[in-house]
Formats: sequence, C-alpha cells, structure tokens
Amino acid sequence: MKRFDLIIVGAGPSGLSAAIEAAKRGLDVVVFDENEKPGGQLFKQIHKFFGSKEHRAKVRGFVIGEQLLKEADEAGVKVVLNATVIGLYQDKEVVVKIGEEISHYKGDSIIIATGAAENMVTFPGWTLPGVIGAGAAQTMMNLHGVLPGKKVLMLGSGNVGLVVSFQLLQCGCEVVALVDAAPRVGGYGVHAAKVARTGVPFFLSHTIVKAEGDEAVSGVTIAEVDDKFQFIPGTEKHFDVDTICLAVGLSPMSQLLKMAGAKMEDNPRRGGQVPICDEYGRTSIEGVFVAGDVSGIEEASSAMIEGRMAGIVAAEYLGYIEKEELDSKLKELDCALDGLRQGMFAPSNRGKAIEKTEEGIDISTNLLKKGYIADDEIERFPGITHRKGIHPVIECTQNIPCNPCQDACPKKCISIGENITSLPIVLQDCDCINCGMCVASCSGQAIFLVDEDCGDGTATVTLPYEFLPIPAEGTKGIALGRDGNKVCEATVVSVKTAKAFDKTNLLTMRIPKEYAMSARFFKAEEA
Repeated sequence: MKRFDLIIVGAGPSGLSAAIEAAKRGLDVVVFDENEKPGGQLFKQIHKFFGSKEHRAKVRGFVIGEQLLKEADEAGVKVVLNATVIGLYQDKEVVVKIGEEISHYKGDSIIIATGAAENMVTFPGWTLPGVIGAGAAQTMMNLHGVLPGKKVLMLGSGNVGLVVSFQLLQCGCEVVALVDAAPRVGGYGVHAAKVARTGVPFFLSHTIVKAEGDEAVSGVTIAEVDDKFQFIPGTEKHFDVDTICLAVGLSPMSQLLKMAGAKMEDNPRRGGQVPICDEYGRTSIEGVFVAGDVSGIEEASSAMIEGRMAGIVAAEYLGYIEKEELDSKLKELDCALDGLRQGMFAPSNRGKAIEKTEEGIDISTNLLKKGYIADDEIERFPGITHRKGIHPVIECTQNIPCNPCQDACPKKCISIGENITSLPIVLQDCDCINCGMCVASCSGQAIFLVDEDCGDGTATVTLPYEFLPIPAEGTKGIALGRDGNKVCEATVVSVKTAKAFDKTNLLTMRIPKEYAMSARFFKAEEA
C-alpha cells in the first residue's frame, strides 16, 4: 500500500491550490480526480474573474487553470486522472478505482476538495433529451466545442445561469428567455446587464410548467408564480426551443466525508449537507481537511484561497512548518478571503433584500426585476460621467468585490479606493487618453468610452465585444439599449484588438448624439 504525506481528492481550483501550498513546503502530495482533465470547473470558465490582483482578477478561468497546473507541476505534485475515489476509511485509507483496478493508499493527512454537483428540478418532460444542466452545457461548449442546442431557455438567474447564458450567445445559440421563480435576479447585476443588452428577455417570478416534445425537447411552457410559488392561471407563455438549461444551484459532494465518519450538518446557507469544520477546513477527524464547495458553495476565487489555507494547515499538522509561519500565512489569506466575502453578495447577506448600496444609493429595481438598469435610474450612480471629449462611463451599480479598472487606467482616472466593494468613480481632474484598458479589464463588461458630441451631430460609444464574426470597419447595424431593444442606426468606426485586452475586442460605433448615453450594444444587419 503506497503512502503519501498528503492525499487530495479533487483536482479543481481548491484541490490544486492546496496541493501547491503543501508541496512547496516539502510534502509528498498526490491528487486524485475522476475526470480525464484536471482543473475542475476552471477550464469551462472562459469569462474573466472578479476580485483584485491577489485573487487573479481579470484573468479568464481556463488561464487560471493553466497557471495552477503549471505551479503544481513545478512544485512536484503528482496528479492522477481518471481516478475515482470510492472510499475514505479510518486511519486515512483511500480506495481508488483507476481503470479496472482498485488500489489502496494511506495518507498522513487528507484534503477533500470534491466540489459540488448541479441540482435539478422536476417538471413534466424533464427527462426528455434536451433538458440539461447549465454546467453540462458549459462543458459541451467550452471543452468539446459542441453546441448544446440552437434555441435555448435558461432556468436560473444566479451567476451560473447568467454566465452560461452569455456564453451560449457567444457560441451562436439563441437564448429565447432567462427564467427564474425568484422575484429578483440572483447573480451579479453586471452579468445580467450584459445578457439583457443583447436582447434576451428576463422572466422573474416565472418557472417551467412543462417541457414539450415526443422524443426530444421541442418547446417549453412557463408561467408566472405567486409569492408561494404556485402557478397563476392565465399567465402561461410558450417558447419553441430545442434545449432547456437548468441553473438551479449546487449541492456539496460530501459523501466521502460522511463515509469516513466526519460530523455533518444540513446547512441550507452552505448548500446542503456539509462537514462541520473550522474556518481553515479542519474537520472532526484529526488530519482530515476540506476546501472549496464541498464545505459550502462559493465562487471559485474563494475556493482557491480556501485550498491554500487547507494545504498550509496540513503542512503544519504534519510538522513541515512552524506555527508562527502558519499563523502569519493564514492571517494574509484571511484578509484576501475576507475581501471576497464583502458587499451585497456576501455570505452573510444571502436571502436578504438589499435596497441601498454601501454609498446609500437606491438599488436599481429594474435591474433586479428585468436584468437591466432603466435609463432614468442610471444617472444616480457615481461611475456615470458627462464631459467634453472621450470619457469613461462605468455602469457598475452593485457593491461586488472587484477593482481591476482602478489598476488598468494608466492615467489613474478611475478610483475604487481601499474598499474593494466600493462603486468606482471617475476622477474629474484626469484626462482620458482613449486607451481602452478600463473597458477590456472590466470583468463585468460594464465600462464604456463615450464621446457624447463629436461636433457633427454624432457620438461614439466604445464597448466590450466578445462575439464572432468581428464586424469590419464601416459595418452598418443597429445600436441596442440596456434593455436589448433597438435604439438607433449605428456604424462601426473601428474594432481594436490587442494582447493586453485578452480577447476582449473594443468596438467603437457611431450613432446620433442624442443616444450616446443609452446605446450599449451593436448588432450587425442581417445579410
């Protein structure tokens, strides 16, 4: 029976982060993962992450995965793939199925980083081919290059539903509607806004009545629900679709811990049945730790920090580092994790109806109910500026932990301050040089460069654009508003690309000047 200092189950963001920290301190580390590729959810995530530099902000998920794999390899971590851990027993014995062989391993310490599984909901027709989880759709698109369908309805307005809806649009699918039984959008407003301005309608306080079709999905009926989530007769709406995506939450995959005899609890705030553990992942079993979604559902950025914590705690448990180093490093990581757990979407605010920003500004009710900020609401937010010439307009209206725009501007025109969740402001005494770095760096695609009056009756708007084909200069089309409806005719002035933009193209369109503060997306004329 082969023995390791540390056995980690799960090669996702938390597991790899734990492995790196432990291996750097001299531990002999092995990571088992049931998949054929390491990285967990990271390699499906083509969007840019939120947070700050220390959280790998404005870096795309799959790039973060590549970075972690490289660091793990350099640290000497052994990663075993297609390896399903089927048992965790007393004395830290792990049973692994690799191919057709069953092998036993002993670890002086164990970290369980198995992540979470997609939830499902049932309705008539839910077993038809074409009803899939949003994560499965993401896997098909971003790992295998396969279209999940042509016409898709998304159920769920949390970050997963919003992000995957946008990625479906990017790969050429038509998203006919985004539906949620809750009365408010559950994810970040910037994610909702970038979906809404492409023309996708939001139906809050609605859910699926039934999926239609004989051998596969051919349609879906939704209806409005009351405050007890009962269907309201007469509110049914039908859509012709071939795919229904479900983004209705995640549940921790904690079965191994229960098998091993760890103390467990049912905790809805953490996603379901989770191990009872301290803030650094120590479970009730000495030498067995947890990290990431298996101990409570959060974003991948938080999971990576939790993994680093668990790896360091395991190193101290086995005597590879002194307690002084442990305390010092944990204090640093506590600070980084605390930054991600602030703002409107902090774990402590789950289930609460936030009505004002930290600055005392009324939250956009339209954003929460329809997915976009109404034109008569936008002016109250501090990132909205008016001045002569080209200037940034920042439509970031919620307190979320993110500040890449502050670092991206070479002229220091944008400020968030020391509090990472503060709304960004545009400083009045700075001159924008139209470099576009703020637009490209914004993980929520919420920054635009606007020249409200070019002197000839027109205005220009530069917006983030991540769709193919890229329109050529001179392309005619229409400008869409925040609600996804036509605002006016538009012409492409230029499309800038640069390595520093990291695949976010900067599309500049010319429009009548009266629409400078309302036109927010470009759609080319259909041939």
